[in-house]
Amino acid sequence: MTRVAGNIATPEIIGSLEYGAAVLGVRVVMVLGRGACGAVTAAIARKSVPGQISALYAPLRPAVEQAGPDVEATIRANARIQAKVLRDASPVIGGLVAQGKLKVVAAYYDLSSGVVTALG
Repeated sequence: MTRVAGNIATPEIIGSLEYGAAVLGVRVVMVLGRGACGAVTAAIARKSVPGQISALYAPLRPAVEQAGPDVEATIRANARIQAKVLRDASPVIGGLVAQGKLKVVAAYYDLSSGVVTALG
């Protein structure tokens, strides 16, 4: 399991997931967007923030542009986008997916109900 604000596929996260899949035999990687994500909310607002927080904005922009200012729709869009990034950016993950040895899926976790919904 890896956890990063905004569920973005950074080189460090991708490397960790590659290790899990290639070495440990993980069969499913789930990009789990969660309701009320603060990183997505901040990326939509694009306000000035302290430290390195704004570094999250650029990887989240495609989801913001796709879904608009709706936070929950942007969270879902980002989960789908980041799952695609994992499949496309990593030859290890992409290769395992092509061989049918790994699935990379996007999902949404509703904090209020506790329900996880797979995203198509």
